[in-house]
Amino acid sequence: MFTKRRSLLRDAWLLIGRLGPTYIRHARSVKSVRTMAECGGGDSSTSSHTMDKSITLPPDEIFRNLENAKRFAIDIGGSLTKLAYYSTVQHKVAKVRSFEHHTEDAASDKLYEISVQEEVTARLHFIKFENAYIETCLDFIKDHLVNTETKVIKATGGGAHKFKELIERKLGLKVDKEDEMTCLIKGCNFVLRNIPHEVFVYAKHADSEFRFQTTHPDIFPYLLVNIGSGVSIVKVESEDKFERIGGSSIGGGTFWGLGALLTKTKRFDELLQLASRGQHTNVDMLVKDIYGGSYGSLGLTGDLIASSFGKSATADKEFSKEDMAKSLLHMISNDIGQLACLYAKLHNLSRVYFGGFFIRGHPVTMHTITYSINFFTKGEVQALFLRHEGYLGAIGAFLKGAEEDNPNQYSWGENYAGSSGLMSVSPDMNPLQRARSGTFDMLEMDRLERQLVNLPLLQDSSSYIPDTVDLTEDALAREYWLDCFEEALDGVVKRAIGSQPDIPEVTERAEKFRQKYRNKLQTLRHQPFAYGSLTVRSLLDTREHCLNEFNFPDPYLKIKEKENDMALKYYLKVVKSLEELGWEQRQLALVRGVLAGNVFDWGAKAVSDVLESDPEFGFEEAKRQLEERPWLVDSYDQWLQRLKQGPPHKCALFFVDNSGMDIILGVMPFVRELLSRGTEVVLASNSGPALNDVTNGELQILIERIAAMDPVIQAGLMDDRLTLVQSGSSSPCLDLSRLDKVLAMVVRERQTDLIVIEGMGRAIHTNYYATLNCESLKMAVIKNSWLADRLGGKLFSVVFKYEVPAGKLSQNSSALTPS
Repeated sequence: MFTKRRSLLRDAWLLIGRLGPTYIRHARSVKSVRTMAECGGGDSSTSSHTMDKSITLPPDEIFRNLENAKRFAIDIGGSLTKLAYYSTVQHKVAKVRSFEHHTEDAASDKLYEISVQEEVTARLHFIKFENAYIETCLDFIKDHLVNTETKVIKATGGGAHKFKELIERKLGLKVDKEDEMTCLIKGCNFVLRNIPHEVFVYAKHADSEFRFQTTHPDIFPYLLVNIGSGVSIVKVESEDKFERIGGSSIGGGTFWGLGALLTKTKRFDELLQLASRGQHTNVDMLVKDIYGGSYGSLGLTGDLIASSFGKSATADKEFSKEDMAKSLLHMISNDIGQLACLYAKLHNLSRVYFGGFFIRGHPVTMHTITYSINFFTKGEVQALFLRHEGYLGAIGAFLKGAEEDNPNQYSWGENYAGSSGLMSVSPDMNPLQRARSGTFDMLEMDRLERQLVNLPLLQDSSSYIPDTVDLTEDALAREYWLDCFEEALDGVVKRAIGSQPDIPEVTERAEKFRQKYRNKLQTLRHQPFAYGSLTVRSLLDTREHCLNEFNFPDPYLKIKEKENDMALKYYLKVVKSLEELGWEQRQLALVRGVLAGNVFDWGAKAVSDVLESDPEFGFEEAKRQLEERPWLVDSYDQWLQRLKQGPPHKCALFFVDNSGMDIILGVMPFVRELLSRGTEVVLASNSGPALNDVTNGELQILIERIAAMDPVIQAGLMDDRLTLVQSGSSSPCLDLSRLDKVLAMVVRERQTDLIVIEGMGRAIHTNYYATLNCESLKMAVIKNSWLADRLGGKLFSVVFKYEVPAGKLSQNSSALTPS
């Protein structure tokens, strides 16, 4: 039932995700398309197996941005076609420029000029659909191609030869076939490098079925077990070095062929459905059927299969189709699992990925392979699966045709707004009627402006997990945060409209954003595994992707400008009041200032409600809201002792958070103190906007203004002891494994020995448990009452976490142990 339910879920996703009030019907969509049988993928003799012969293709969801497609590749298997294309996407970006740099209007009291500009970026599109729809899809592509530059389409897969003439006739492009295995490996390397939470372990009976793995910085070597009609086992040692070291003729084709003979069921997915309902013990002979129980001396449990289909030889009865299908699935999966284990041990490989037509995200298949691997290796090797394994050949074929663009020199990010996501098997959803759009699955990836790498000071980058709580494993937390984001949607829509008051269609776009994001939240309620582990970070990032899709690049832009301007007027007053304090009093006041500034967070509902209702709420009011010491997490005494007794830090990397009071009245006085102490400071801010976080472009202007008032900051800039660097992120949270390569280089060159992470998104939702090779400060105010209660505190509780890496010796080492 899972496969049918998966199809229905995908159709439902397509239905609820449409942006327009009506479907846009392609002119050719009403004509008949070939059935699976006519395409060689099924049997037309049974009417129940014949799909609806007319299809609607909604271009607002499928084949997005096709008019700007530049290059194509296609992977055609026995039943599914995977199409890849590269396009350029034009979207709006918010830019800020200092007035002094380009105008003589000295009378203007505005801090900076805001402009919304058009920017062109690159995007990769991958679409998967049933071969039954290939002709209609090719017709659709032909009619919507406008700017394509290529005369060739790269093709791979068994169907590339079969459909060669059709593709060339429909699209007018020459089909250039590529080696299937080479494409497969290229595609696998690409997703392993570029998609966090691409890899998962399947655990059928666990609370969390899908357990996603951390992206490993070094993906080689690994074993790829590709299960198509047969099985190919490939050892991959580097980008271009791989070898087929073994295989088997008993694979997906065997399951399909024998299954068809046993059950008279001709469709692969229906065979899997039968297997999911079957009970293999009715057909298989178990150890206990022979010995009456377990065979202890050999370590064989009674429930172990001793002979696949063993009971069918002696039992005088008919066996159900479901039981035979399940037995067959177990037999083939166990055989493949044992074979994979033997090759993994022979070549001393611990990472074994399974992919191919046979897997298709089907839980029964993944469970049987996982069980087999665990049994034969005694748990030493895990069966690893890929979220996007169905696209590997298409991705590889595309990369083969895009060498001049050097796709591997960039970093890419999954666009959650345009990707379908992995389908979960539970909870059950009420089946919805099948749409006349077939079953389509999409993956979109955006090319990022800069290469992203690990922070060099991560203690163990291979085990680093950015997120503090995995909502896929915590049902109560998941329900709370999904409700929280849905309740906040009206406020975000209001901000989006307010950021573009003079544009006529802004309300319509904002409503489309609301519908899109709400539908994503509904998808995640039923399929929390859709984009990997569900976290507060992924919910925030999905919202940003949806805002950008509808050209709302920075909804909080005007609020940030107003708050920056206001905070600058109080900067010197704050600095003067700090200078009047004794040294020890000043250190506490500086920390309280950072914490008070961090209260001003429009992403927190408790704060935004206060700021909306009381525009006069200011920096001193925020200080009064803070929890008194001892704080919820309080390592301040150790920090103070470090400052008293230890030498100045050589360089501090400070990941900053919000605009306005936070950066100007909280962070900058703290930075000023570090500079005065002799410490170099690197300020890392977002490359792109998210909520009211300060961006690198805004920070450049703010620091110039502060330097004009403050000789300490001015000297820091002049002496190159104060440096501003982009983080490479456009998120309210922080992933230390995906940072701007330039920032990583600066961290090494400056010999950074202190990292400061500020804010609830960066220091609580992410990186709370991050371990570093240098001293670190994590500072945040809890501005969510539910989270505060979870942590044993209350609203505006304080987290001040000072950590020294284990085993690191320093002056006063015995006194510097963190709490």
